[in-house]
Amino acid sequence: MNLPNKLTVIRMLMIPIFMVVVLAPLDWGVLSVGNTQLAVTNLAGAVIFAVASFTDWLDGEIARKQGLVTNFGKFADPLADKMLVMTAFVLLVELGKAPGWVVVIIVCRELAITGLRLLIVEQNGSVMAAAWPGKIKTATQMFAIIFLYINNIPFNLISLPLGEILLYVCLFFTLYSGVDYFVKNAGVFKGSM
Repeated sequence: MNLPNKLTVIRMLMIPIFMVVVLAPLDWGVLSVGNTQLAVTNLAGAVIFAVASFTDWLDGEIARKQGLVTNFGKFADPLADKMLVMTAFVLLVELGKAPGWVVVIIVCRELAITGLRLLIVEQNGSVMAAAWPGKIKTATQMFAIIFLYINNIPFNLISLPLGEILLYVCLFFTLYSGVDYFVKNAGVFKGSM
């Protein structure tokens, strides 16, 4: 197994650690940042999520630069991203930090694209790699999640609810990229309806 694939597997293994840190009834205290109170468990969860998200960028960079792109990586990398992001979003709903309807749309899109990927593999044996709209969707989802977990602490002069703004930006790219994938791969369904 090459380094990018190992990073993908590590990202998958970080998901249960992230869940335990965010959901376990641990009281690690509260940090005061300006007028905002931040539970240390939320900060720890955001850091774990950020590190796991960074491995997504890192494994892709290494794979492309060193010519280590594999079918396992094309399959497992987006799967690891989906598992990480869906876990984080479901936990945000449970914590009351994200509206359920937004998360339902995101989860349904992820499941639909996973099904599309499986159909493409079945029909022609190739794995559908992520396109730019999907990469933008993933990046905006990851930033939205981080800012939602840290309670929209204003950084520098930004006093906007950045987490919520990014959540709706990622919702747009979630829908846009989903439509884009299905339009570009509509041939998969020819003769099957």
